[in-house]
Amino acid sequence: MQILLACAKIMNAQTDTQVPCTSCPRFEAEAERFALEVSQWDVEEVRNALNCSPQLAAENLLRYQSFREEDEKMPAILAYFGQAYKHLKAAEFSADDFRFAQEHLFITSFLYGLLRPLDLIHPYRMEGKVKLEATEERTMFDFWKPRLTEELIRAVQSDDGILVHLATKEMEHLFDWKRVKKEVHVIQPTFYIEKNGRMVSPAMYAKSCRGAMTREIIKQARYLRQFSSEGESVEAFLQRIQDDLDIQL
Repeated sequence: MQILLACAKIMNAQTDTQVPCTSCPRFEAEAERFALEVSQWDVEEVRNALNCSPQLAAENLLRYQSFREEDEKMPAILAYFGQAYKHLKAAEFSADDFRFAQEHLFITSFLYGLLRPLDLIHPYRMEGKVKLEATEERTMFDFWKPRLTEELIRAVQSDDGILVHLATKEMEHLFDWKRVKKEVHVIQPTFYIEKNGRMVSPAMYAKSCRGAMTREIIKQARYLRQFSSEGESVEAFLQRIQDDLDIQL
């Protein structure tokens, strides 16, 4: 089983959490090339490209200008701090949790492409519609699509052929998603609550559930080995986890 989780715009500046090992991003060279280009922009160019406030633009320009500083890097799973990651609570992981996540979790990134949890990354902000000279004026979506499609399919097929899709809809555009669904078995949990007599899926609630469900899959990894002996399907395992989620916003 491989799990797909989206990155977050909000990032931590540092972490004290110890991890059993670290790794380098598969597409680190591409990320460094993009960062170098953005580091040469001015604040207004960054603001326009990232559609953010002048303060955030200035902060992220400084991030890109110090992109190669090793002491500013941290494991990806601890670097992000959006709603999903608040409920993932990776800082509470055991060494075994981190090891399982490293083998079974992918995190999408507009800058880094695809990340494993213990890949060391620099804090950044990037958007999928940004075009760079380094991407030959293609959007990040278009640049990454052929690369990430191959990478994801290969990894899932090398495992058991099952992909648990807990990323956002937007992240599907980083892949040839029709091909992904054709070549691997995609399981995509959906999260609803009842409001005024209707079933709705508020964005904040769905993000929280995705993080919490990723956490529980990792925490209950030992049960994955029991499927063949106990006859429980992957779908039943995931449904049981989903049914037990208790999200308090």
